[in-house]
Amino acid sequence: MTNSINELLSSDVIFITGSNTTEGHPVIGAKIRQAKERGATIIVAEPRRIDLANDATVFLQVTPGTNVALYNGMMSYIISEGLQDSEYIAERTENYEELVKTLADFTPEKAAEICGVDAEDIKKAARLYAQAPKGAIVYSMGVTQFTTGVEGVMSLSNLALLCGNIGIESGGINPLRGQNNVQGACDMGGLPGDLPGYQKVNNPEVLAKFNQAWGVELSSKPGLTLTEIVGKAGHGDIKVLYIMGENPMVSDPDLHHVEDALKNTDFLIVQDIFLTETAQLADVVLPAASFAEKDGTFANTERRVQRVRKAIEPVGECKADWEILMDLLNRLGIEKQYAGPEEIFTELSSVTPSYAGINYARLEELGSLQWPCPNTEHPGTKFLHSGKCSRGLGLFKPAMFKPSAEVPCADYPLVMTTGRNLYHYHTRTMTGKVEGLNNLVPASYVEINPATAAKLGIVEGDKVKVSTRRGAVAALAKVTNKIKEHVIFMPFHFVEGAANVLTNPALDPISKIPEYKSCAAKIEKVAWDWSEETDQIR
Repeated sequence: MTNSINELLSSDVIFITGSNTTEGHPVIGAKIRQAKERGATIIVAEPRRIDLANDATVFLQVTPGTNVALYNGMMSYIISEGLQDSEYIAERTENYEELVKTLADFTPEKAAEICGVDAEDIKKAARLYAQAPKGAIVYSMGVTQFTTGVEGVMSLSNLALLCGNIGIESGGINPLRGQNNVQGACDMGGLPGDLPGYQKVNNPEVLAKFNQAWGVELSSKPGLTLTEIVGKAGHGDIKVLYIMGENPMVSDPDLHHVEDALKNTDFLIVQDIFLTETAQLADVVLPAASFAEKDGTFANTERRVQRVRKAIEPVGECKADWEILMDLLNRLGIEKQYAGPEEIFTELSSVTPSYAGINYARLEELGSLQWPCPNTEHPGTKFLHSGKCSRGLGLFKPAMFKPSAEVPCADYPLVMTTGRNLYHYHTRTMTGKVEGLNNLVPASYVEINPATAAKLGIVEGDKVKVSTRRGAVAALAKVTNKIKEHVIFMPFHFVEGAANVLTNPALDPISKIPEYKSCAAKIEKVAWDWSEETDQIR
């Protein structure tokens, strides 16, 4: 997030797009509701009528895969009405003329036709956002998980720059991370082209610094993304695969392909706290300690670094992740012994400018710190890009709308999108073991608009087959006005009736993120029962 969670309480307008915030990020969802009570105006753009749509002054129920069209329509209207922040644009941005040229003919009416919403609602949302002294954008994977995901994020950045909302308190662009410590994992270099602190592996100066600090010769070649790794494993190009705290046998797209790829890998190692569906395929399983069994730090979605303190000793043969990795490092010939997480963190801070001012003593004293924190006198950074953008001038990077990689046709006439449910977490590795949560949401389901259901002869609670070009799964029908006609929604949490058997593995060409949020599908009412071996219909 460019800004902090509590800053939302003082925002004038909060534009929520591609985020079912109260279910996916309930603490932040509650903050948004508090902001509403304090006078903030809420705008929601989502394929489903999420709970926050009831708090919204404008609700834009867009068709999945049309985000870029919506944002372009809003910006085109803002420019045509002279609502842009011209002084901010002149002083703090570049490439504005290219944005104007790109959007010249992209009217709200054109955007409305593509998105399946009312043009007047697009205009109203644009006016509210543009005229707000402090406008915050909140988004999540409903923006990124498309073949045009990067362009969706860039378009939101364009919108924020256009209205002078980058580098101000209670404004900004605020992506909500999908799991605990995803931000921390990225900060530590858990990305294919990055070393800790987003320092690029192909930068010679950066590489020389880490080579000296670690006493090794690192490669300057960026690695592969998760989806690229699975693809290469499927073709036999990857012989050994080490998976930590990830369950791609439920979370990745086109699960039959994922299963074939993992089974095709010569040697599969899984490090996890439970024997997940992925771990069951492993040659070696390394039992890791849970959050309550280890010391360390987490960095949350607002860049806040916080201490984690061990409550109990690791159970059985479990070890903390750092101990497992250190043991493995030693066996591979890198003889390095650490006394504990604090020593590792101190080493990290010495080579990572954004963490240079963060240490355990300060975290004990202050409770937490937000990076960038360049020295030990620095209080941490509440919001980014104050005064000027980190790159100097904020760059407008316009994008034209492109349809999803897969659109409805005669054989698959519906658009399917996926997401989360409040009562389950990711692949249910943990929540699936809680009786009360399973009683609330026991099985996979598909949401269908009443008009669509009526045409197919489907009623609430029917057992249906959901199919795409990649396969078919069984689910219970939920007939609801939350979803618009010709669109269906499935949560991805469940092994039986797994939505990701169906999802499209087509990738964004830059980020390599799959298009989880949009694919062509069909539904049939059928008699079915579960096989013990597969989630396929039989």
